[in-house]
Amino acid sequence: MTEKEKMLSGQLYNPMDSILSKERYRARLKFQKINSLTDDQIKERNKLFKELIGQYDRSFWIEPPFYCDYGYNIRLGKKVFINFNCCILDVSKVKIGDNVFMGPNVQIYTATHPLDKKTRNSLLEYAKPITIGNDVWIGGGAIICPGVNVGNGAIIAAGAVVVKDVPDNVMVAGNPAVIKKEVDNSEK
Repeated sequence: MTEKEKMLSGQLYNPMDSILSKERYRARLKFQKINSLTDDQIKERNKLFKELIGQYDRSFWIEPPFYCDYGYNIRLGKKVFINFNCCILDVSKVKIGDNVFMGPNVQIYTATHPLDKKTRNSLLEYAKPITIGNDVWIGGGAIICPGVNVGNGAIIAAGAVVVKDVPDNVMVAGNPAVIKKEVDNSEK
């Protein structure tokens, strides 16, 4: 099994593998170019984003600067808006549903490390996928940790650190994030 296959299956893998290192470097070249383009170069910026992101609907918008590990593990639904300075460590799949809006400085981390120091010091790591449902609002500076699923209609308050799954139609806040209230998302 290759290191990339281990990575994608959630097993411990060596992130310094030459193939993975080249793929991360390719992604960095793309997002560095994206981040350097001016607003009058939107067509070129959009073309590069479409080359970087694994799967997308044409109705997404990402404000640079933007950062990721690989890009190909990111799936964007319809009408996704990602504000300035987003960082997605897409070592595993990151699925973002339809009508998702993110404030500035949102961080989404699939990468994680072993808890025991001997394995951690071997520099091996692994990842857990993240799924963000439809109609979700993620406030500025929020952090979504490895393995988290965010339910449909959820709101993640600014600055929240989400370490466990978020049910549908609730607002979470704090560090660690806890449910603060239910959100009425019924059609009126």
